[in-house]
Amino acid sequence: MDTTRTSETIDQDRRRLLGTAAVGIAAAGAASLLPSQKAAASTNDGIRPFTVSFPQEELTELRRRIVATRWPERELVSDEASRRIWSTPATVGPTQGVQLATMQKLMHYWGTEYDWSKCEARLKALPNFVTEIDGLDIHFIHVKSKHQGALPIIITHGWPGSVIELLKIIDPFTNPTAHGGAEADAFDVVIPSMPGYGFSGKPTETGWDSARIARAWIVLMKRLGYDRYVAQGGDWGALITEQMALIAPPELAAIHTNMPGTIPPEIVKALASGGPPPADLGPDEKRAYEQVAFFYKNGLGYANEMALRPQTLYGIVDSPAGLAAWILDHDADSYALIARSFDGEPEGLTRDDILDNITFYWLTHTAISSARLYWEHTQTAKAGFFDAKGITIPVGATANPSEIYTAPKSWTERAFPKLLHYGRTDKGCHFAAWEQPKTFTDEVRATFKTIQT
Repeated sequence: MDTTRTSETIDQDRRRLLGTAAVGIAAAGAASLLPSQKAAASTNDGIRPFTVSFPQEELTELRRRIVATRWPERELVSDEASRRIWSTPATVGPTQGVQLATMQKLMHYWGTEYDWSKCEARLKALPNFVTEIDGLDIHFIHVKSKHQGALPIIITHGWPGSVIELLKIIDPFTNPTAHGGAEADAFDVVIPSMPGYGFSGKPTETGWDSARIARAWIVLMKRLGYDRYVAQGGDWGALITEQMALIAPPELAAIHTNMPGTIPPEIVKALASGGPPPADLGPDEKRAYEQVAFFYKNGLGYANEMALRPQTLYGIVDSPAGLAAWILDHDADSYALIARSFDGEPEGLTRDDILDNITFYWLTHTAISSARLYWEHTQTAKAGFFDAKGITIPVGATANPSEIYTAPKSWTERAFPKLLHYGRTDKGCHFAAWEQPKTFTDEVRATFKTIQT
């Protein structure tokens, strides 16, 4: 080990890694499913119905492990600032990690009151399918609207999310008249699970980066028979959606993202230097610069580990407490939102929302297979997660106040020359569709209204 390296050199190396690796923000056979899931026999390019089912013994074992949690001592700092959300500048966050009190409240509720069967019933009630693409089974939810002329949309989740984070927006999109909308607002909704996530197959070879997933999504939409559609994503879903836009198949009419890549090259360079914001930035640009700089410096412990050594994370596969803490320790504002839920102050997410997603990761055994996406990104990325990428097709973007960074309108207009819509919301953190589904659906509709038929 080179012990002569300065902290400045280490910080510069870290920023370079994050620029092309894990910013932001994720052991079965390639065409296999978990033993507890059922699908018809593979026909390669065929689309097969998929039945959601989990054995009771899995849930019994989960509860046993929750009860057997071995706790450490509490953190040695007081992190009152981490309780704020939608703050300016970014929330400080838990300075030593996820707090013991929050974890003990979560685990107590998980082990004594939480009822997974409600979430499982919601999943079972939806049309679930699998299809093999590029040698891997891809799971997806496909809900068609009853309204004629519904616009097809493929929506991609991120990490530590899953299809669970998108369930709230399915009915407002497919059945808008039941939610105060018009028939013309209807979408046919396709929600795939990324490779290594949820019910999708786990890759048995390297190479499943965001660009390969984007190509798979294009194949999926073609296989579903859609000759014109739009795409949406946040977190990894944003990057995959942007990759689809870079490929620009003729069927893809436009995209929307709630975590847009807009940072101009000169700002990327300034951030890499570790210096203060350039003097000529406007107020929104300065705030965005400070948010990104803060996240690079303080918010990427989880991403570093998954980008460099995902296989080392055995504890999040073996321990429910380990998995829950790892998922909670994402970004400071989302953590504050979750912690408040377990203090009886929910804002957007309930305790059940949070545990639905964590339990889904546990039952599908995808803690490490999902983390490998960060490693894959480091192998091929040519630009940072938040960087402008040269997209030329129509784009809509939403900037939430407590996203990892709030993209300024000036950067967004520069990054997307065919900008259909720019929305700046009053509240919302990282998981937009999950936390604020009404605002999310309004933003997506505003983007695609001009191209909807």
